[in-house]
Amino acid sequence: MSKLILIPTPIGNLGDITLRAIETIKAVDVLLAEDTRHTGKLLKHLNIQKTMRPYHAHNEHKSTVSIIDEIKSGEVFGLVSDAGTPGISDPGFLLVRECISAGIQVEALPGPTAFVPALVASGLPCDKFYFEGFLPHKKGRQTRLNFLANLPCASILYESPHRLLKTLQQMGEFIEENRKVCIVRELSKLYETFHRGTIKDQIEFFEKTPPKGEIIIILEGV
Repeated sequence: MSKLILIPTPIGNLGDITLRAIETIKAVDVLLAEDTRHTGKLLKHLNIQKTMRPYHAHNEHKSTVSIIDEIKSGEVFGLVSDAGTPGISDPGFLLVRECISAGIQVEALPGPTAFVPALVASGLPCDKFYFEGFLPHKKGRQTRLNFLANLPCASILYESPHRLLKTLQQMGEFIEENRKVCIVRELSKLYETFHRGTIKDQIEFFEKTPPKGEIIIILEGV
């Protein structure tokens, strides 16, 4: 049966993979992976041998048409990113859209997504929230920060460790420094940390303590 299945994978702790995800990886004909080397380590841990193909931001436009043709011929394809749910700040949207346009069934398994545990454990209100993902590196960055500054709910951003301090400093410039923010680092991994305080507190801390690992920022709403 022709189908595309989106398969979430652990964001750090390999024990977080679901039984259904394991069963699905075993069952699909082809597994599309953002990085086959990275996913290969997960498959080795699970003792699964599976045909994999790379599918990432640099080849998705070129390879989507041929993938659609193969799925339409009766193949079942699975899609995984390096961590978390495909399509959330990772490749996936383009293939999902084209599958739907071609009348191909798309199934998405529930599973790990980094911002959900980060938000609910941040200590900030989480009944409503806005997911920003990664800010633009240059053009449009100030516009996005001004937009986030006026939201009545928590905002969620992803950031790299080497850009965290710059982002916090810009938040201090465009958003009041006493606004609460939670910096989540290495979620689900050995050195997971939640650093809570105001924007000013965070700037002072990370000026002295350069961060490492993957970063999630939870910004308080107005």
